[in-house]
Amino acid sequence: MPEVAPSESKRRSSSDPVPKRGPAYPRAVDRLIEEFAALPGVGRRSAERLAFHVLKGDTKAAEALANAVLDVKRTVKNCRVCWNLADADSCEICRDPARDRRTVLIVEQPRDLIALEQTAMYRGLYHVLMGRLSPLDGIGPDELTIHDLLKRLDDPMVNPGHIPITELILGLNPTLEGDGTALYLSDIARGRGVKVTRLARGLPTGSSLEFANKAVLADAIEGRQSVT
Repeated sequence: MPEVAPSESKRRSSSDPVPKRGPAYPRAVDRLIEEFAALPGVGRRSAERLAFHVLKGDTKAAEALANAVLDVKRTVKNCRVCWNLADADSCEICRDPARDRRTVLIVEQPRDLIALEQTAMYRGLYHVLMGRLSPLDGIGPDELTIHDLLKRLDDPMVNPGHIPITELILGLNPTLEGDGTALYLSDIARGRGVKVTRLARGLPTGSSLEFANKAVLADAIEGRQSVT
């Protein structure tokens, strides 16, 4: 009786390594998907859709996207005065002589500043902390731009127009960390004789400025209150 050859599954020992499959996409496409997937809020499926959008477009569109990303990294910096995004040493707001340079509204991030500017209700200056105090995460005053804010308070020559700051408006997000940061800054400002106000609590607790609509932000600016 002829000997029957063992099947492939029987020939392979359980200890033998499983053969590796080749990549589903070409290496360049996989890399593009991985880069898109590394962006905040972008999952694998969304990253694949973005990658195929680039693939379907022409070379000119892909080059425009790549150049836009490179231009942002090469030309955009933080304003040396307020830390807003700028394409020069100082931002357009700090350079604008029509702004009220005695009043400074403190925010956590540049996107918060942009949200407030879209209301067209505020005509003073800003200071961007680039975060908020969070001791549990190891973020203290030295990790923020508080030192630069103190220089503006102590030396009018540092503030645009060489004008002394008379009012600080606390525009921090209404969260536990934001409130803690506001309290810390209000103590510092009061010790220097500067008036301290905060945005009205028309902003719901636990939310972020970037997600509030223009009407809510406008009311918050108009209804700001003294910090007691």
